[in-house]
Amino acid sequence: MNSIECMEHAEQDILHTYNRYPIVLEHGTGVCLFDTDGKQYLDFASGIGVCALGYGNEEYFGALKDQAARLIHTSNLFYNGPVIEAAGRLKAASGMDRVFFTNSGAEAIEGAIKAAKKYAYTRDGHTDHEIIAMRNSFHGRTLGALSVTGNEHYREAFAPLLAGVRFADFNNLESVKEQMNEKTCAIILETVQGEGGIYPARAEFLEGLAELCKEKDILLILDEIQCGMGRSGKMFAWQNYKVRPDIMTAAKALGCGVPVGAFLMTERVAKKSLAPGDHGTTYGGNPFAGAAVSKTLEIMERDHLTDHVRNISGYLWDRLDEIKEKHACVSDHRGMGLMQGIELKADVSAGEVSKKALERGLILITAGSNVLRFLPPLIIGQEHVDEMYDILNDILSEL
Repeated sequence: MNSIECMEHAEQDILHTYNRYPIVLEHGTGVCLFDTDGKQYLDFASGIGVCALGYGNEEYFGALKDQAARLIHTSNLFYNGPVIEAAGRLKAASGMDRVFFTNSGAEAIEGAIKAAKKYAYTRDGHTDHEIIAMRNSFHGRTLGALSVTGNEHYREAFAPLLAGVRFADFNNLESVKEQMNEKTCAIILETVQGEGGIYPARAEFLEGLAELCKEKDILLILDEIQCGMGRSGKMFAWQNYKVRPDIMTAAKALGCGVPVGAFLMTERVAKKSLAPGDHGTTYGGNPFAGAAVSKTLEIMERDHLTDHVRNISGYLWDRLDEIKEKHACVSDHRGMGLMQGIELKADVSAGEVSKKALERGLILITAGSNVLRFLPPLIIGQEHVDEMYDILNDILSEL
């Protein structure tokens, strides 16, 4: 089938929950993708932060091929070596104590919520505990994850959702304090808000939350699904602050394309939360996913990828600052590491800029209606940043 036929079949056969770009991607190499017509695209989206190692990494593919030839699935009724190795590597990278592997980020959020509620129930025997989440947050599309997602547009058609969720303002400690009461069992937030517009947590806010939680025996849950796995310049974004979460979630680049997520917790939480029979998953932690996680972490650590991110993200920051200074339609530039965004003024559509970039061979995605989001593979070089700059500069000059 040619690309037109592929898209026609997709529209006939696949549930229309995405407004897709009109291209059919076929393969990738390095930091570039190619469509079925042979056109090349510089990728500054990495599958929404998934493909941290880029495309065509032979060592990564080799590990998957070897594991697929041995064993893909057993169920969690048995131990398997690859996921045990992956858990050890993930614990070492995060400094957390216990790991539960899931199939996605949304499932990781569901597990984190359940763990927090079970911890509180074990502590006091009550079942009416509440969670504080942040406005403009995004945690996933399942009902539990939607319940703590602070965007009414995503939530309204699916009410009623999980009861006992209160929303506070991100980066506003007083707003959180106003929502706290004796029923509060957890506070959940993204260390860097993604869909909400690329807003990193301020140090005084996140560290203040950690102190509050410690004082009142409230669990701090940090969502690192998009901002984790090296993207911030540390393996996890919270490691840039003087905090340690009680529970954290990971996914996206955790498997670099193989569907896998995880929630992790401290030993203190593990001892008082989920026990046999409380939680489970058929596919989570299968040998194939374990091999993907283990090899991803091995490559990142051995190649000091977080050092590279810290270096190249500074160059990306400077070039995007040049864009901001040069073009009056850009009102702000913010982010952390290789998770950055530029905010456009109301009369310029981020979606239109993204569309024009695609026509010129650059993949950019948006965050909300007016923010261009930059989530390139972590392996990009200065030449890729310069190529992106030239294309974006031309588009904004035309606008």
